[in-house]
Amino acid sequence: MELQDQIDKKRLPRHIGVIMDGNGRWATEQGKPRVFGHHSAVEAVRATVEGCAELEVDCLSLYAFSTENWSRPEMEVGALMQLLIDTIGSEMETLLKNNIRLRAVGDTLQLPEATRDALRFGIANTAQNEGMDLVLALNYSGKWDLTHAIRRIAGEVAAGRLDAAAIDEALIDQQLSTREFPDPELIIRTSGEHRLSNFFLWQAAYAEFYFSPVFWPEFRKPDLHAAILDFQQRERRFGKTSEQLT
Repeated sequence: MELQDQIDKKRLPRHIGVIMDGNGRWATEQGKPRVFGHHSAVEAVRATVEGCAELEVDCLSLYAFSTENWSRPEMEVGALMQLLIDTIGSEMETLLKNNIRLRAVGDTLQLPEATRDALRFGIANTAQNEGMDLVLALNYSGKWDLTHAIRRIAGEVAAGRLDAAAIDEALIDQQLSTREFPDPELIIRTSGEHRLSNFFLWQAAYAEFYFSPVFWPEFRKPDLHAAILDFQQRERRFGKTSEQLT
């Protein structure tokens, strides 16, 4: 039986986040430059997006570029920005065919103008789609997200429009860049690394983690299905005991 056929469609994670890791190391193993790994990763993105859409997952977030990634060599950063432009254009047919709506979170105003234009084009062109939300985390970090949320809340308190005693988790949720999406229930990280790397720090409070040894350029639908099956074997208690869930 195929892995996909073993998945319980009634117990899917509503939101899957993916930390796409290992492009550079995979390319090095192939004797190629790091940029080769990023270009080769497009097929992994396509497979994961299509796989989630086929299962009717509500939301898929891809950690595409962190605020820390600006410290990489200028040539690599430039190649990543151009790759984003090219991929949005080349994958538009896939997005439309699968009824996928492209979204973005992060400090996108700091991206190069051409990259922002491509992103705006993709978002506008898919805005009428009603299937899965595909969220690109671009120039994103969890600390950035929380910092800006706190600044907005502090501004409301300083202006006298908000009592500090009224600040609660729901209010913070509404100030985050992800406020339109459910919190991720499953976060997948590839390449065998075991860390969050500043991704969805607040939102991942009750996420299940799946660490795949596969480098991202080699990640395909069976790897996605294995992660979801692993998720479905977990008991999600949210602080309760097993007996309370029965």
